[in-house]
Amino acid sequence: MKNTKIVAPNVFGKIRILLLVLSFLNLQQLLAQVKSLEDYRKMAPFYMPEIKLPTIPAHTFIITEFGALGNGQALNTFAIQQTIDACSKAGGGTVLIPPGLWLTGPINLRDNINLHISTGAIVLFTPDRNSYPIIPASKNSTKNFIVHPPIYGYQLNNISITGNGVLDGSGEVWRPVKKSKVSEIEWKHFLSTGGVLSKDGQIWWPTEAAMDGEKYLKTLKNKSPLTPDDFLPARDFLRPKMVVLVDCNNVLIDGPTFKNSPNFVMNPQRCNNLVIRNVHINNEYWAQNGDGIDISSCKNVIIYKCTVNAGDDGICMKSSGEKTLNTPELANVIIADCIVYHAHGGFVIGSNTDGGMQNIFVDNCSFIGTDMGVRVKSNAGRGGIVKSVYIQNIYMTNILNEAIGFDTYYEDMPAGKEKSTLHEQPKNKVPNFSDFYFNHIYCNGATKAISIKGMPDAFIHALHFENMVIAAKSGFSCENAADLLMKNVHIITSKKPIFETNGCKNIQIVD
Repeated sequence: MKNTKIVAPNVFGKIRILLLVLSFLNLQQLLAQVKSLEDYRKMAPFYMPEIKLPTIPAHTFIITEFGALGNGQALNTFAIQQTIDACSKAGGGTVLIPPGLWLTGPINLRDNINLHISTGAIVLFTPDRNSYPIIPASKNSTKNFIVHPPIYGYQLNNISITGNGVLDGSGEVWRPVKKSKVSEIEWKHFLSTGGVLSKDGQIWWPTEAAMDGEKYLKTLKNKSPLTPDDFLPARDFLRPKMVVLVDCNNVLIDGPTFKNSPNFVMNPQRCNNLVIRNVHINNEYWAQNGDGIDISSCKNVIIYKCTVNAGDDGICMKSSGEKTLNTPELANVIIADCIVYHAHGGFVIGSNTDGGMQNIFVDNCSFIGTDMGVRVKSNAGRGGIVKSVYIQNIYMTNILNEAIGFDTYYEDMPAGKEKSTLHEQPKNKVPNFSDFYFNHIYCNGATKAISIKGMPDAFIHALHFENMVIAAKSGFSCENAADLLMKNVHIITSKKPIFETNGCKNIQIVD
């Protein structure tokens, strides 16, 4: 007892206070590391305009007050739409979907609406394909028609989709499945649900109408004007994208999980001031055309802290249109702090690039198990100017094919389509990829480190690779490209030669 040191109670109090102070300081440090929307905007290596988030009035309308039942059996299409319309008439506000299982048909958003899916809520879009009408792809259209998306907004201002709930697109009743993409057990499951098989037995279709839809659409080629009724026989084939927002301003998507989409999960088109954050996307790896986030011809976009599992491209940039070369349709895009698990590509550009793109910044993203890491693709007929793309701090593991790939001969392969020969491709709208800057790229495990495939009459040019370590089965191959800089780039491979070129000019390799 004589050697026992007794600590006075006030010492314990001081220690407790010290621990609280240290905890507070750690919290302060963590809070200081949390980036705001403005922080992301300022990160860009180009001028990024200030992003305007939607302004939503304080009113709240709950769908249960309009007759919705969250039992998974009652169809709530009318009740949910009535809630949205009533909220819109009141000047806008939050439409609240509380915890429950809410079966519904397609939803039309309105101006100044925040659709909030609460934690515990599952919005299940009905598997009844007859509940999805055919609508014009744009107002006054007599040529282009689509199946009504589960969530749709056209020419809207100030719209949000928020909350930590789940939206399920019932994609299994729409999508074809390739036998080569699934296990034998999964294939037997699809066969047991009905549907039909292609003649070669390699593709399962949910219905015969879906399988024959492409052939039917060819019969409409010379008919004008067209009406929605003309497209009804092809409805099963024209499976909808899950969230489609067209010509909208000030858009926020924050928090929900989107899963099991019939087609692309998220496809904003020609939107301005768009923020997508804290979103989880979960499509099965075999989901045909099951892209995650596809940004089409939008301006002023920030995507951050999103997690993607996709059956096709993970986070993808697309652009189509007839804009002049000096005003690309897709511009000012930031993607940061995202994780992509399975996808055909982690970050993807193309294949439609004919509207042009510029000012794209990708930072601090992880790609794990994707078919490709960074994928840039297009072809003659769909190509355009893509420039000023900055990709940095990318971490990749278990990449099935290339860690980084450029392809100007890309041809997508929808279910049932046979690959054409390259000489059949149109020669207008040729891809023009230039001024790409890669910095701090790290990959452990890929089939190929870097692949670049330009055209003999349309070189890929001005690619900058710096501070990279890629471990892959094979190294670097390049054809029809010029003005490439590789500085402090280490490719770890047992296959020789590490660098292979064909028809290239001015490649600099600097330690």
